Amino acid sequence: MENLDLLVLRTLRDWRRAGRGALLATVTRTWGSSPRPVGSIMALCESGAVVGSVSGGCIEDDLIHRYRDVLTEGLPQRVSYGVSADEAHRFGLPCGGTLELLLEFMPDADALDTLVRRLDQGELVRRDVEVATGRTRLHTQAHAAPLLDDGRAVRNVFGPAYRLLLIGAGQLSEYLAGMALFSGFAVTVCDPREEHRGAWTTPGVTLSHEMPDDVVLSFRCDRRTAIVALTHDPKLDDLALLEALHSESFYVGAIGSRRNQAARRARLIEHFGQTEQTLSRLRGPIGIHIDSKTPAEIAVSVMAELIAVKNGVALPDGVSVGVAKDRQAVPREGPSVCLTES
Repeated sequence: MENLDLLVLRTLRDWRRAGRGALLATVTRTWGSSPRPVGSIMALCESGAVVGSVSGGCIEDDLIHRYRDVLTEGLPQRVSYGVSADEAHRFGLPCGGTLELLLEFMPDADALDTLVRRLDQGELVRRDVEVATGRTRLHTQAHAAPLLDDGRAVRNVFGPAYRLLLIGAGQLSEYLAGMALFSGFAVTVCDPREEHRGAWTTPGVTLSHEMPDDVVLSFRCDRRTAIVALTHDPKLDDLALLEALHSESFYVGAIGSRRNQAARRARLIEHFGQTEQTLSRLRGPIGIHIDSKTPAEIAVSVMAELIAVKNGVALPDGVSVGVAKDRQAVPREGPSVCLTES
């Protein structure tokens, strides 16, 4: 699945290129609980088609009802939902939440095309909308930032798709790749071993036969990149992880038990001049502790941790696989019990 914002913008561009009436809705402010965060976008076509989301569905239905038949050129409008308790109940807003939207009517197809092309090229772009005139401007953005609305202009930052590089084309990689695609990541799988790569079945993934460390270098990893090593083979994993740790990747991790992780760290320190400090970003054992046993469950565990890191969520130590396993290994205090056969 494509990055949701990019999917919305690309679809909106295509509608406008085809001469169809359309609008772009952006969540600019929320009070209380809200189904979608500030900065969320959706597009509405004159046919009634909707892509993206600004709520759980009820507000989208109201926008379709109010605007699908009157999509013409016009200045941006601000609309609010959920101001009263009755409206909150009607529109499905939880706990009396309120949200404000900016509606842009008939966005320019050429301007949308420029934005989409820049996002496709990996740029982080800020789109400014002057509320009084509807005029838009695009600016290169160095870092991700939340939507800013000062009353005169709405500034929303859009980025390219998050990327996931998986080292190894085994069964676990297939499950993890599928979950990552569904979560909006662009996925590349690297495995020079033809016998593993040849059995790959998950569509929508870029397959590479090059050595993993070369792929990491050519990947030009940024803060929207995650790298996960899954081969259990030091010849494939270790050098790639070293290159990944020198990058800006937001997540670098490797599969393996606590013993294997300790052995990997010892190798990297002894043979590659690393220190505990330079290895501090290396995650492993990866995942959150859900007592996972199967490849599918392990993939869920890993993807949950990866998304938490992506979203800036600080997970408690107790939920990490390594810490949980360490705690389970500590003998509980209490009287010893001797079991004998009867």
